[in-house]
Formats: sequence, C-alpha cells, structure tokens
Amino acid sequence: MTDVQTDQIVVVSLAEPISQPLLDELDHEYSTRYADYHGFDQPQDAPSEIELYPPFVFEPPLGLALLIVRDGVPVAGGAFMHLDDRTVEYKRIWTSSAHRRQGLSRRVLAALDVEAAARGYSRVYLTTGPRQPEAKHLYLRTGFTPLFDLDEDPEKIVHLAFEKRIVPTGPRVRHLSESDRSRQARQLERIIWAQQYHPSPALRLDDLAGGIPDRMHH
Repeated sequence: MTDVQTDQIVVVSLAEPISQPLLDELDHEYSTRYADYHGFDQPQDAPSEIELYPPFVFEPPLGLALLIVRDGVPVAGGAFMHLDDRTVEYKRIWTSSAHRRQGLSRRVLAALDVEAAARGYSRVYLTTGPRQPEAKHLYLRTGFTPLFDLDEDPEKIVHLAFEKRIVPTGPRVRHLSESDRSRQARQLERIIWAQQYHPSPALRLDDLAGGIPDRMHH
C-alpha cells in the first residue's frame, strides 16, 4: 500500500514542464473517448478542450492549479478558473492512469476546495463528458449536485454539469498589484472569449430549489 505521507500537494503553473503529463494524458483521453462522438456540435476549426483554456487562466489572481507529486512524479492534479464573483469552475481533474483507485481524485478535489474557499468563493461548478462515467460517479460521491436528470441518456445531455456550495474562509476582494490587475483582465477576456465554444451554465444550483425543471430533460 502506498504511503500517502510521502505525497506532496504543490501549487503549479500548467505551463511548467512538471504539469505536462497531466495535459498530455487528458488530451489523449479526450481524443480517444470522443473520437467518434458528434454531440458536442462544435465548428470544425474549434479549439480542443486543452487549447480553449491556456495555462494562464488557471493562475492567480483568478485561478489556481495544483498537483499531487510522489517521488518527484506528478500522479494527480486539477485546477480552477473564475466563473463569476461567487463561483469557480474546476477543470483539468486528472489522475495518472498508473495510479488510479487510490483516492487521489478525492484528494485533489478536497485541496481545490480549500484553495477556492481561501479566496472567498462559495460555489464550485464543473462539467464532465457523457463518456466519463467514472468522473460522474466521483462528483456524485463528493458532494456535488447534478444539474441534469440522472435518468436521461448522458449522450443526449452532452455536458454533465454539477455544482456544490463551499464555505469561504478568506476575503473575496483583495488588493491587487498593477501586474495582477493586468493579468486578471487578460484572464477574464479569455474566459469570455471561450464561452462561444463552452457556454456559461444556463442552469445553476440555486435554480433547483423547486426541483428539476422540464428543460433538463432535453
């Protein structure tokens, strides 16, 4: 059994070489699982999921990325980016194919929760694809509420969206240096641009107070 005490959780930039295994394996997984899937309805020249959000959107002041490193080798990781003033969107959730079934994804999610809460966020949003049932089950087991009908065919839903609330532990508004303000503006510009391919969520957790709307079935 692996001694988790030897693992380190480190904050990184996804532009750093140590993060490349995460990006490479995610890109391979997306391209192989969805090679013959046409439900995403994207233009032929649309960027890939990895290209759509470059590393800088997952860096401070509005984002963050982290890895679990074991003996100098990244074995799991994840990141978040700004979605709105209360919400971050988790992306790049990854566990090395050689290190699965060790609870690493749960540890990544828990570490991201701590970091997002420390920055004053109170909600977490994420999506997964219809051909990633293990991801869907992970999010259901870790406190996320599905924003879709679990009885519907996932391939008809296309983007399986989830959300959960977290308790902020730090201030949302921080004093930013001029360089941080410049980077924040660049991050927001890119995130808004990407919405033409990855639209903002139409349904949110607050909308579910009255139950699952009929439009979630379509």
